[in-house]
Amino acid sequence: MGIPWDTAMQPHDRPSIGETGPMPDQPTHNSTVSVLVVEDDRAAREALDRALRLEGYDVSTVADGRAALEAQTHRRADVVVLDLMLPHLDGVGVATALRQRGDATPILMLTARDGVGDRVRGLDAGADDYLPKPYALDELLARLRALLRRRSADEPESSQDELEVADLRLNESARRAWRGDRELELSRTEFDLLAMLARNTEIVLGHGALYEQVWGYDYGDSNNLAVYVRYLRRKTEAHGESRLIHTVRGVGYVCLLYTSDAADDLLCVDLGGRRILKKKNPIL
Repeated sequence: MGIPWDTAMQPHDRPSIGETGPMPDQPTHNSTVSVLVVEDDRAAREALDRALRLEGYDVSTVADGRAALEAQTHRRADVVVLDLMLPHLDGVGVATALRQRGDATPILMLTARDGVGDRVRGLDAGADDYLPKPYALDELLARLRALLRRRSADEPESSQDELEVADLRLNESARRAWRGDRELELSRTEFDLLAMLARNTEIVLGHGALYEQVWGYDYGDSNNLAVYVRYLRRKTEAHGESRLIHTVRGVGYVCLLYTSDAADDLLCVDLGGRRILKKKNPIL
């Protein structure tokens, strides 16, 4: 298979993947961060191992799903880079097993497949992010940094973080959410996205703002946001509840509760730079 990223997109000051020679004597600031790479393709695994070590990460590698579970049992990594297609146990099986045993380690799933169905399977299993191959190495590194920042921010600063929008209730300290009396089973990213929308009820949030606030940077042409919104809708509307997350075409998404989901019944109004979604014919 070879190197799974476009080497032409690497900065000129980054050592090339094929470069030989000793590793730096002094690791960078990432040296205390451990990464488990789960990749069955030897060339891809070794290339990613070297690239992450050059960035100063403490890297462990395994070649199949069962070995990944064993590695996490003996020494839990800070973040897992997990290929979808693996022998013995695939990436979905690994992510599912880790989550079932209470391991909340951030997971970045890699795959040569780019279908929405595969993304949903990975996210459903508990993956926090998804990156199709081939990818730019700098993008993978940026996504790892974003996952680690979000992991560090998981400890709440306050226990008084109750948020309510109609029948949606979130406790940001406990990272739990309910729709009425029904608790929602949400991944880390799903909760962050839902909380961001709920904190800005009736304010239309653009795609770029959501990527920046939830993932930590702009994903450009990625459609991960649409996948997560679709998945959140499935969970928040599982029992026939009214839609909370609405699409504003060409702009972004907004959280609000109306009895009608018809797009032509909603009006986006710009008020001093704050885009507010209002109902053209509100029900009094």
